[in-house]
Amino acid sequence: MTDDADDGGPDDAAATGPDDGGDARDRADGGAPDWDFSERDLAILEELSGDPGISSRELAEVLEAEYDIDVSHVTVSESIRKMRAEGVFRDAIIPNEEYYVFGLFEFQLDPTRFADEWRDAMAYIRDDPQTLFYFLSTGEYQWRAVMMFPDREAQSRWVHEFYKEHGAVVSNVRSHVVHNVLKFRTDPEIFRELREE
Repeated sequence: MTDDADDGGPDDAAATGPDDGGDARDRADGGAPDWDFSERDLAILEELSGDPGISSRELAEVLEAEYDIDVSHVTVSESIRKMRAEGVFRDAIIPNEEYYVFGLFEFQLDPTRFADEWRDAMAYIRDDPQTLFYFLSTGEYQWRAVMMFPDREAQSRWVHEFYKEHGAVVSNVRSHVVHNVLKFRTDPEIFRELREE
């Protein structure tokens, strides 16, 4: 299948490059992107997850050879830019797990002070540079965060400072050591499930 001819535009790195200013990756509404996936989009996402550093020119060649999709590298680059801007995927630089100590934290809140102080405590965790992944879940411990520290002492200091700042609203903090990380990546196959929806 043919999308368009190569117009000789720049060969942008497929997974990197400047944003278009919209930066929908941090969508305020937290909603799902408004996107209808084409076969080309899914193929691009599969290949990017396998090799995030692949250039748009190389990716166009892979699309033709592996998926029978004939498209210019300029179109590939534009497709990636649009998906990134819409928040279809998120760019993140995650250091190798050997450089940091990872911890899973669970935060239990004191309901008597919740109304007045929960927002500051939430923002403190969310905006902390140690926080990699922060989410709400059901159950007794409502907030959970995956955090990174250079060593165990830094992790212990963080908990101490958090209690100093927000101890009034926190009933308990549970911290779990994450060790022997056996997998830390997105497999290309995950995008194939979107074809089945």
